[in-house]
Amino acid sequence: MSYLTKEQHAIVSKAVEQAELSTSGEILTVLADRSDGYTDVALLWSIALAFTMMSFFAAFPAPFLNLWDWVVVEGLMGGWGHEWSTGALASMTIGLGVLTFALVLWAQQWEPLKFALIPSPVREARVHDAAVRHFKVGAEARTHGRTGILIYLSMREHRAEIVADQSIAEKVEPEVWGEAMVDMLREIKAGRVAEGLAEGVRDVGFVLAQHFPRSDDDENELPDRLIEV
Repeated sequence: MSYLTKEQHAIVSKAVEQAELSTSGEILTVLADRSDGYTDVALLWSIALAFTMMSFFAAFPAPFLNLWDWVVVEGLMGGWGHEWSTGALASMTIGLGVLTFALVLWAQQWEPLKFALIPSPVREARVHDAAVRHFKVGAEARTHGRTGILIYLSMREHRAEIVADQSIAEKVEPEVWGEAMVDMLREIKAGRVAEGLAEGVRDVGFVLAQHFPRSDDDENELPDRLIEV
């Protein structure tokens, strides 16, 4: 899934190109649809609700059994009653659990519900981990002087991360990137994703220029283009 048009990609690429004119730092931008599939979270919700339903049935069996007798015994068996044996009760318990598990797992195929059920700390951790993975692959130790920095935006989680290489991290405290994050997310929340990324790039470039000014023999070592994954 592509979020930006060719023209919007150009806005981000141009911002990177302009920012790097004044710094030896290298800025890499990545736009992701999501940072994880969250299959484990969906399974945990399904299991938890299945056991909750089984426990509720074990504590209050009468409503379930009365409903079953009314629908099946009265409706399908012509009113011929039956006794609930221990085995039948155990089967009903297991059946309710399996049915609940399947229904909850199926319901989470709807993306808005699936992401609404993901706890915020889990989202933050997964986005951070994904950003670090992309940084290690695309920027870490790939520049002369280790001056690469990644701006990572994950759309489904509504989260962004800035990850810097060793030389930058030694000179710039993580809190310094807060202004870039604020400016970037303000534009993105207004629906201007490309403009938001470009704003973040400009802020990052301004900070880098103060600590890593561009030298005469500087070479462009990382791609200026926005990478969508």
